[in-house]
Amino acid sequence: MRLKLLQVGEPVLRQKARELSREEVLSDWTQALIVLMHQTLRDAPGVGLAAPQIGEGIQLAIIEDLAEYSRDLPPEEVAARERTPVPLHTIINPRIVSYGEQKVEFFEGCLSLNGFMALVPRSRDVVVECLDEQAKPRTIRASGWYARILQHEIDHLNGTIYIDRMDTRTFASVENYKRYGGVLSSPQSLSELKTAAED
Repeated sequence: MRLKLLQVGEPVLRQKARELSREEVLSDWTQALIVLMHQTLRDAPGVGLAAPQIGEGIQLAIIEDLAEYSRDLPPEEVAARERTPVPLHTIINPRIVSYGEQKVEFFEGCLSLNGFMALVPRSRDVVVECLDEQAKPRTIRASGWYARILQHEIDHLNGTIYIDRMDTRTFASVENYKRYGGVLSSPQSLSELKTAAED
C-alpha cells in the first residue's frame, strides 16, 4: 500500500514534529507505519521519507539508498558525492550533535516538491543521536551522501525543506537540470544559460 505523499504547502510540512515515547515507538501503530512508509519509499522511489511527508507530525523517518539508485550515474559523479548503498533503517527523535566543518554542494530533490531540484550546501560529515525502530539509542556517524540524506530528513522533522537552504538561482525542474546541469551548478549570467540552451 502506497501512502499519499504530501506536497509543499501542507501545514504539517512546516511544523516541528513531536517526539515519540518509547511506548509509542514500540506500538503496533508505529511499527505498521514504518512498514507502510518503506513500501511508499520503494514505490516512489526515494532514499528517505519523513513522517510529516505522509501527514504524520512525529519525529520519525526512514532511510534506504539502494545500489541500483546510482547505477546509471557516471562513476566520477558517484565518487564525488561519496555515495554508497545505505541499508534500510529508521531514525526516531533524531538530533544532529555534530556537524563537520567542510561544506559540500550538490543538487537535491524532494518527494514533497516533486519534479524540481536545486543546489544545496550541507555539511559533509554529521553525527546523529536517535532511537531505532526498537526504541534503542543509536549514534550514527555519517559522511558524504548518507550525511546529506540524514540532514535532509531531519530538516523535515523540524519543518524545514531544502528550498530554505538552496542556492535560489539553481532551482530548476528535473527536466531542465538534466538539460543544463553543468550551467545550473554555477550560473554566472542569463547569457550563459541562453548559450547552453542554443547548444
